[in-house]
Amino acid sequence: MWETFTKAQARNIFYGGSLFFLLIFLALTAHSHWYMVSRSTDAAGLTDSVARGKRVWEKHACIDCHTILGEGAYFAPELGNVWIRYGGPEDPETARELLKAWMQSQPSGIEGRRQMPQFNLSDQELDDLVDFLAWVSRTNTQGWPPNKAG
Repeated sequence: MWETFTKAQARNIFYGGSLFFLLIFLALTAHSHWYMVSRSTDAAGLTDSVARGKRVWEKHACIDCHTILGEGAYFAPELGNVWIRYGGPEDPETARELLKAWMQSQPSGIEGRRQMPQFNLSDQELDDLVDFLAWVSRTNTQGWPPNKAG
């Protein structure tokens, strides 16, 4: 090894290393985008109803209390897998009615439990929100949340 670097050697190492790590960064970014688009979401199931349900989710700031796929507040349960917890894959109609009834019955008034406010959602908004939650449950989360209870 050399005893000292020349300015040219130091500059070449700096630019060469910077270029190498920039290329690594771009490759990993491209891989992440490819994975998200092709493997993790149900792009075919992304309907107008799902998009409207997402708007209901945002309009009523559900993320202020709930998490969805780990993002949000931890005051109320994770909703990324609520469709699965209510049996949606096995019996979609029953799960749909159970979720709508649950949202309409809030606040439950059970002492000592956290209470969800009543948003007075229309039937269309409830259907759209359930469609959004069903769509989210089909996201490939690579094992998140770690248990079915959310």
